[in-house]
Amino acid sequence: MVETARGPVPASDLGRTLMHEHVFVLTADVQQNYPDEWGDEDVRVADAVRRLSELPEHGIGTIVDVTAIGQGRNVPRVKRIADQVPGLNIVVATGIYTFDEVPMFFWRRHREAMTELFVRDITEGIAGTGVKAGMLKCAVDEKGLTQGVERVLRSVAQAHAQTGTPVTIHTHAAGQHGPAILEVLKQEGADLDRVVLGHSGDATDSPDYLESMVQAGLTLGMDRFGIDHFATFQDRSDLVVELCRRGLADRMVLSHDTCCYIDWFEPGSLDDLTQWHYLHVSQDVLPYLREHGVTEDQIDAMLVRNPARILAGKAG
Repeated sequence: MVETARGPVPASDLGRTLMHEHVFVLTADVQQNYPDEWGDEDVRVADAVRRLSELPEHGIGTIVDVTAIGQGRNVPRVKRIADQVPGLNIVVATGIYTFDEVPMFFWRRHREAMTELFVRDITEGIAGTGVKAGMLKCAVDEKGLTQGVERVLRSVAQAHAQTGTPVTIHTHAAGQHGPAILEVLKQEGADLDRVVLGHSGDATDSPDYLESMVQAGLTLGMDRFGIDHFATFQDRSDLVVELCRRGLADRMVLSHDTCCYIDWFEPGSLDDLTQWHYLHVSQDVLPYLREHGVTEDQIDAMLVRNPARILAGKAG
């Protein structure tokens, strides 16, 4: 069974799954103190319901909302939205998103404090909603394994080892931090079969590096389709084609890393990303992959079988 915002569902019922998305990405302290930036809550929720309701119409059965602490996670809000989109499963995450230091809340607390809260989110539920996390999330960006980042990674790996809940890791592909991440995961007893190396699709010039990460046991997150600031549509798609040609479809998942609203950027500054939306994979990426030799079985692996394997955890 896989935990979702409306309760557990069998992994076999997930359907096509986008493994790295968001509903909202927000700066919680700013939104709390300057609520006019966010605007009308009901309007934002209605817009999210409208956008997400389009996914089942295009064959998507599940998204994983990998919004963690540091990205404005609000599970009561996500549950409110999920209840209005019955055709779509939304898996929520626990974890911490930081590129450097841990949040001050954890800085002077005992080292197990993060792990304990992650486990509670997984086993008891989040913020009184009863919604349990089905994914663990952390980040290793350009700075690599700083002291704070390593502490979060170890806490995530420990919660994974205790609960069987899968892990997705935001990475800086150009930094090729995979080997260092692997070392920590192995030390903490992680099941590498259920760890996604996120944003691997940014490494369009490094297929050999990505293949080595697959050989080590990880799954590649080809999960930024539509974000052309890092790599073009063709380069991202051609990388998937090449890795499928190498027989690695069973170790890739597809997604966009998009959201209904993000407050991290100046309004209008992302308007040039015209394909950065939840339907880009279905409408544009899959036709391109098919035209370039990717088979239906390989597509099924990346969108159905691999997500089900990863999300099922030890229960699978």
